[in-house]
Amino acid sequence: MVRLQRMENSVYHKLAKHLDRLPGGFPSTPDGLELRILKRLFMEPEARLACHLTLIPETAQVVAYRCGWVRDTAATMLEAMWQKGLILKHEPKGKPPRYMACQFVVGIWEFQVNRLDRELVADMAAYIPVLFNAHAWGRAPQMRTIPVNRSIDPKLPVLPHEAAAALIRTKDHFVISPCICRKERRLAGHGCDGPLDACISFGDAGSYFIQSGIGRRVDRQTVLDLLETADRAGLVLQPSNSRDPAWICCCCGCCCGVLRTVKTYPRPSDLVAAPFVVQLNADGCTGCGLCVGRCQMGALGLKGKAAQLNNHRCIGCGLCVSTCPTGALRLTRKPRSQQPRVPANMATALLRMAWKRKKIGPFQVAAEIGKSQRDRYLSSRRSITDLSKKDQCR
Repeated sequence: MVRLQRMENSVYHKLAKHLDRLPGGFPSTPDGLELRILKRLFMEPEARLACHLTLIPETAQVVAYRCGWVRDTAATMLEAMWQKGLILKHEPKGKPPRYMACQFVVGIWEFQVNRLDRELVADMAAYIPVLFNAHAWGRAPQMRTIPVNRSIDPKLPVLPHEAAAALIRTKDHFVISPCICRKERRLAGHGCDGPLDACISFGDAGSYFIQSGIGRRVDRQTVLDLLETADRAGLVLQPSNSRDPAWICCCCGCCCGVLRTVKTYPRPSDLVAAPFVVQLNADGCTGCGLCVGRCQMGALGLKGKAAQLNNHRCIGCGLCVSTCPTGALRLTRKPRSQQPRVPANMATALLRMAWKRKKIGPFQVAAEIGKSQRDRYLSSRRSITDLSKKDQCR
C-alpha cells in the first residue's frame, strides 16, 4: 500500500515538474499543495499521459508511441482529458485531431469552471500567492490592462490594441463564458455581485467553452454591450498580453486572482502592464468620492474635500475617469521608457514568458521540434510495421 502511494506521488511530482516547465509555471510548495490540486483534477493514468505532451500539437499516434501505449487507448484517454479541460486540442480540417500540453494558468484552471467544489477552491486560494511570481510577472505578464471605453479622451493617443472597442472590431467569432474567479469566490462565501458571464474569448480560444457547453456564441454587439456593463459594474478590462489577444477578462479586485494578489503589493503599477496612468486635477475635484469606490487597487482616497491619488497603485484601467462628474481625473500616456512591451501574438507571448522564467531557450525549442519530428517519423514506421503484421496474420 505504501509502495503504491509512493508510485502515485511520483507520477504527480513528475506532472508538476512538467507543468512548471510550461510558460505559466507551476511552482512547488513545502507541503505539496500543488500535488493535492493535481490529484483532484487528474486520474493517475491521465497524469502519466499528460507528461508526454508538449506545446507542439501532435496526433494520438505520436503521443502513444512516445509513452509506449496502444494508439486507440491513448486516443480515447486524450479525448477524455480534453473534455475535462486538462489538455488542448487542435482539429485541422480533414485531418486527425492534434493534442498538446496546456499550462495551468491561464489554461487548465479556467477550464474547470464547471467542476469546482469547496475543497478544490480552498486549495487553489491557498496556492495562488505561490503561483503568482511577482518578479516573473512584472517582466512578462500573461495579462495587461486596457482602459474602459468611456475613459478614453478623443485627444489621447491610443494604439489599436490598447482600446477594447477597437480590438472587438478586429474579431469575428465571440464566446462569452463564466468567470471562474467570481464563481470560486462565491462558492467560498466571498466575492461580489458582479456579472458572472464576463469572460470573452475570440476564435479558437473559445472552442473548448462552446464544445463543452460552458460558454455561448454571441455577436459583436453583445460583446460591446458587455464592455459597457463591465464599466458600470466597476470591472477592469484585462486582455491576454498580445496585440492580437485570445481573450478579455472583466475583472474585479475582490475576486480576480491576479488583481487580488497584485493588490497586496505596495506598487501594483510596477507589476501590471498598462500604457496609461491617471492624472488628478485637485482644483477641479469636489470630493464626491465616486472614484474611491470604483478603484480596484486602492489608488484613490479622500482627504478633506478632495481626492488623493497614489500613482504607484494606479493600473490605468480608467474606471475612476469614466464616472468623474467634474473631469478632474483623466488618463495620460506613460513615458516611452515605461511603456509595456506587448508581443505580436499569443505564441510570441508564451515564448517570452517561458524565456523570462528561464524555463526555455532557443536550444530547448529546437530540441523539442526535433524530438517531435523524430517521434512522428518513428510512430509512422511503427504503424506501417503493425499493419504489415496484421496483414501477415490474416
